Amino acid sequence: MNLKIRDFLNKAHWFWTFAGSMLLWIFIGVLRSNLNLNSLLTNAIAASFLAIAAIGQMFVVTTGGGAIDLSIPSVITLSAFIATGMINGSDAYFLPAVLLVMIIGAVIGIFNSIMVVYLKIPPIIATLATGNIVTTGYLLYNEHFTAFSICPILLGLTRGQFLGIPLLIYFLILIAGLVAFVLGCTTYGRSLIAVGQNMKAAYLAGVKTDRTIIIAYIISGVFSGLAGILISARVGGAFLDMGSAYLMQTIGAVVLGGTLIFGGRATMGGTIFGSLFLILLVTAMQIAGLSIGQQRIFEGILIIAVLMLASNRRAEE
Repeated sequence: MNLKIRDFLNKAHWFWTFAGSMLLWIFIGVLRSNLNLNSLLTNAIAASFLAIAAIGQMFVVTTGGGAIDLSIPSVITLSAFIATGMINGSDAYFLPAVLLVMIIGAVIGIFNSIMVVYLKIPPIIATLATGNIVTTGYLLYNEHFTAFSICPILLGLTRGQFLGIPLLIYFLILIAGLVAFVLGCTTYGRSLIAVGQNMKAAYLAGVKTDRTIIIAYIISGVFSGLAGILISARVGGAFLDMGSAYLMQTIGAVVLGGTLIFGGRATMGGTIFGSLFLILLVTAMQIAGLSIGQQRIFEGILIIAVLMLASNRRAEE
């Protein structure tokens, strides 16, 4: 039995964040005398926005070499401004706005990947530079921004329910299922894992490594754009730096969820439960009376601790 449990834990990289999330939920519920499903669903809604952005981060991290997409917060904010301004409360402009945001996210991803793949600029530097450029873009857009209406379709998706479950959670489950299928059952998914494990070996085995990395950055850009649209609908508009909190949190959700920061392993379920864990952790810290700065410090320490454990484990291997 012990061997079976150990084998399960070695394979189910999502389990620890799932267990941690349930313990935090129970702790918060007992502390507030409010232990019920509704409290979990409330945190799960907030976690859904984070998880969508974190999925894109997961693809970039899986490419290996310590790759991290630092442009995600800026893309989220820009997408929120563009979507809110273009839709302006009308369902008629919903699909065109979504398509435009997805295209912009993809273009930003291509720009990031060109610098990383062809110009050989380290991913952190390349995506940070892109983020600064995008930030300038939404700062200029903000000067003439006057739209604050959200269309009924987005309101329904981000605030509606079906059978007592928020529609956004159904949407996240659908996305997670598609991503899990891509990672586990497609040539691209196997190529991504191979590139992250050993790029040179993958190239010699016939994997188109450059294309694999480019697609990962495109996916990150598209998912960041999608997250921006949904977040703007939830908060009722767009504002400067609204995506800034998602930088550390997307990284944290990915690494806490079991995706290797060195690449070569992606954990879809772990990323979702990692997002839920971080949101519940923020809730717990708010109850404890910690300031925003203290919360950020605590989150940073937690992520650093996980990275140190991962580094030590890799050294032992």
